[in-house]
Amino acid sequence: MSDMQRPALAAYAANPAHSRGRVYTPSSSPTRSEFQRDRDRIIHSTAFRRLQHKTQVFLHHEGHHYRTRLTHTLEVSQIARSIARALHLDEDLAEAVALAHDLGHTPFGHAGERVMADKMMPWGGFDHNVQALRVVALIENRYADHDGLNLTWETLEGILKHNGPVAGEGVSHHGQDMAVALADIPASADLLPETYASLEAQVAAIADDIAYNSHDIDDAARAGLLAIGDLIALPLVGPIASEVLDMWPEAERGRQIHEVQRRLITRTIENVIAESAERIVAAAPVDADAVRALSYPLIGFSPETATAEKELKRFMFDKVYRHPLVMVPVRIGETVVARLFDRYMEAGDMPGRWGLAFGAARSDATRARVVCDFIAGMTDPFALEEYARLFDETPDFR
Repeated sequence: MSDMQRPALAAYAANPAHSRGRVYTPSSSPTRSEFQRDRDRIIHSTAFRRLQHKTQVFLHHEGHHYRTRLTHTLEVSQIARSIARALHLDEDLAEAVALAHDLGHTPFGHAGERVMADKMMPWGGFDHNVQALRVVALIENRYADHDGLNLTWETLEGILKHNGPVAGEGVSHHGQDMAVALADIPASADLLPETYASLEAQVAAIADDIAYNSHDIDDAARAGLLAIGDLIALPLVGPIASEVLDMWPEAERGRQIHEVQRRLITRTIENVIAESAERIVAAAPVDADAVRALSYPLIGFSPETATAEKELKRFMFDKVYRHPLVMVPVRIGETVVARLFDRYMEAGDMPGRWGLAFGAARSDATRARVVCDFIAGMTDPFALEEYARLFDETPDFR
């Protein structure tokens, strides 16, 4: 199906013609919708290119065939488009949110994020979704007449809230104070942090889960941390693994794992489409604002698949994410980020505009946010370069 044959948008979809707009009014485009322009701005941003050298699970030194934040992001965007199209949503908004969803990640994956959350606790906390919002709204500085990418309200909302509300009773994101976090974020209207986001943003969130569930199995098998036989007893993926072994018992391990991975992606996508369609019919939202008014998400796995998916996550956590091959470099990455933060806070010896901003800051909170923004934007290799420059040593991850 070509782009010219896309299904018409449903009434509950986000409509680019009815966007709440941008902070700065751009010139008009005769060929692209507002959400297409957001997608393109994200793809051409510096922060997006940096994802190529940021850790997903396996660090950059371990090989060129493992996923990085960039390849993960591209897989998420493909899955998001597939789901959005089937549900008659705006594919471009779903893709834009998917492409931007990891722009706020620190170097060294979640290890760096944990350190940053701890270090920033006295000054409003740290959350990678909020940091992604800072990247697209403030930190990118390529345009002549404004900072940031000047994205639409809907894309900003999706980046912030694709995982659900970020303010309200019982909501806590790594100690992030939302009043502080959003105080300097320019948007054309209130981002409504206490509500769920559009269906397109919800699609991007579940596409993230589908992508890393499947590709982490592939990467872990490539690293020798698991075999296809390890998956047999698990719900969700176990029946798929048995099916593949029955069909191709003599195939190479890599081919078997790939067959498991692609079937897992297909079946979870199909499950989400079927379940979400039923929820949408039951809720009968008349427009995108009616989606936001709901107290629950409309995009999700069926209850049975959701339970099985959580079991798969637990298995991967125990078998892969806490494996010594992963944890040794994780601990080193945590040390690098922690020592960089402490050194910058003490001396402010950051290059270029970051050092200038640090010097101009009038409070510890402002200085800490400058340091946080600088470190969060680093690639893994650049963080190691800075570490070597400041401490005259190079960590050995091997």
